[in-house]
Amino acid sequence: MLPFWHRFGVPFEVMEGYHDISQGKSIGDLGREALWFLLHTTLAFLFLVGVVTVMTINHPDPDAQNPKLLATVLAFLVPLVGGFIIAKKQQNDIAGYVWISGMVIFAIVCVWVLDLPTGNGLCENCGALEKLWRTFFDIQHGSGLMAGDGLFAGTWIPLSMIGYAMGAKLGLDKN
Repeated sequence: MLPFWHRFGVPFEVMEGYHDISQGKSIGDLGREALWFLLHTTLAFLFLVGVVTVMTINHPDPDAQNPKLLATVLAFLVPLVGGFIIAKKQQNDIAGYVWISGMVIFAIVCVWVLDLPTGNGLCENCGALEKLWRTFFDIQHGSGLMAGDGLFAGTWIPLSMIGYAMGAKLGLDKN
């Protein structure tokens, strides 16, 4: 069977490094890979929990911008380093695909935020794009939706999983 891109006129040579990783595997192998994927996703989340715990112990001002920026950077870097170390020791290809979990979580949280009602407050007349931007990315003038947890749920969780996957890809030996 031809790869899907060949059916749309893209020659096979364009996708040089492509190989179907699920082909020829038993149900047990695919189940083990799914469990590894779940474990690596959990580890990426636990690295983020560690960052949030350390930041909380320091009692930052909840309205200050600098602690939120520092936590955003650490939400990426700590899982990146953790994913690198784990992949270096374990050499498991599945760790490099954890970014998919981050994108799924981001999409789910986006739908949730778009469904939240706006009222008197910071985002009373926000359109869909402004609602998402102010909830996830605007540190100074947030939307007030999700009780202010939009940065954690919509930015830091996906960012930690993307960082973990990038670190894991860097940690895999290129044989």
